Amino acid sequence: MAAQDDGLENAGHAQPHGTAGEVFRAFLKLGLTSFGGPVAHLGYFRHELVTRRKWIDEAGYADLVALCQFLPGPASSQVGFALGLLRGGPVGAFAAWTAFTLPSALLLVLFALAMPTFASPIASGIIHGLKVVAVAVVAQAVWGMARSLAPDRPRASIALVAVLLVVFMAGSVGQIAAIVMGGLAGLAFCQGGGVSAPTHLSFPVSRRVGGVSLLLFALLLLALPVAATTGAGAALFDAFYRAGALVFGGGHVVLPLLQAEAAISETVSEDAFLAGYGLAQAIPGPLFTFAAYLGAVAESWLGGVAGASIALVAVFLPGFLLLVGALPFWNSLRARPAAQAAMRGTNAAVVGILGAALYHPVFTSAILSPYDFALGLTAFILLTIWKLPPWIVVLLTAVGGLFLNLS
Repeated sequence: MAAQDDGLENAGHAQPHGTAGEVFRAFLKLGLTSFGGPVAHLGYFRHELVTRRKWIDEAGYADLVALCQFLPGPASSQVGFALGLLRGGPVGAFAAWTAFTLPSALLLVLFALAMPTFASPIASGIIHGLKVVAVAVVAQAVWGMARSLAPDRPRASIALVAVLLVVFMAGSVGQIAAIVMGGLAGLAFCQGGGVSAPTHLSFPVSRRVGGVSLLLFALLLLALPVAATTGAGAALFDAFYRAGALVFGGGHVVLPLLQAEAAISETVSEDAFLAGYGLAQAIPGPLFTFAAYLGAVAESWLGGVAGASIALVAVFLPGFLLLVGALPFWNSLRARPAAQAAMRGTNAAVVGILGAALYHPVFTSAILSPYDFALGLTAFILLTIWKLPPWIVVLLTAVGGLFLNLS
C-alpha cells in the first residue's frame, strides 16, 4: 500500500521537459556571467530562464523565489537547483548546481595564487564596473516583476510595506517578516483572483523523498558535531555544513558564521580570509563558493583540492536538502485557493524585498558618483531597451568602470 501511495503522489508531478545537457549549458553561461551577488543572480535567472527560455512563467518563478527566501541556505543557488530539477529532473538539478558553481569555485582557488595583483588600479576599476552592472540587472528584475506581480493597488501596497519592513528590520528578520506579512495580506486583500493550475511548479519529488531529505538534514546537523572530534576532515565538513544550515539572507550573511567557526579560524589567517572575501566580489556565481577558497587555503593537510571539495559540498548540502524536503508539500499547498491568494501577496512582497535590495546594498555599494550613475543607467538601457545579452552588458560596463577608475 505504501508503494501504491507513493505512486499516487508522483502521478501529479510533471515530467522534465528538457535534458541535463541543456540545463548544464544554460547554467554554465549563467555561472560565467552572473555578477553582483544573490539578488542580481535572480535577475539573471529571470532574464535567461523565464523571459528568454520560458522554462517557467513569471508567477511560478516568484513563487519559487518566495519559497527559497523562507529556507536557510543560498537562495539564488536553491532557485537554480530547483529550476534544473524542474527542467531536467534530479540529474538536471545536479547539472544546474555544478555548472553555476564550479566556474566561481575554480576561479577563487586560482585567484588565491595571484592575490597581490588585485591591488592594481586596473583590477579595482573592473571590479567597480561589475558592481555597477549589478545595479542595472537588479533594476531590470524589479521593474519586470513589479509590472506582472504588483499591478494593482493592493499588491503595490504590499510591496511598499515589504520595503518598509526590510528597511526598518535589517537582515534576514526583515525579509522573513516581509514574506509572512505578504502572505497574510494576500489572504485578506488578494482573494477572488481565480485558481490557476500549479503546473509550472510540479516537481518530480515525492513526499517520501521529501521526508527522507528533511530527516537526513536533521541527522547530519545533530551527528556531525560528534563526528567532528574524529578528524580534521569531519571537523571541516561540520563547520561548513552548520554555517550553510543556519544562514538566512544569502551569501554575505554566511561570512561571519564561517569566520566564527573554530575549524576555519584556526586554519585560515585573518588576512587570507579578508583577501578571499575581496576576491569573491569580483567574480560571477554564488558567493557561497567562498567556502572553496577557505578549504583550499586551510593550513592543514586538507588544504588544496581536497579541502576545497569538502567545504564546497558541505556548505551547499543543507540548503538543498531543505529545498527537496519542502518542494512536494509546497506543491500541494499552493494548489488551494487560499494558498494562491497568500502567494499573490508573497509574490508582491518579493518585489518589495528586491526593491529594497536594489537600493542597499546594490546601489549604495556601486553608485559612488554621477559618473557611476550614468554608467549604470547606460547598462540599464542596454538591457531593457536595446535588449543586449547580459554578458555583453557585463563586459561593456566592466570596461566602463576601468575607464572611470583610470581617468
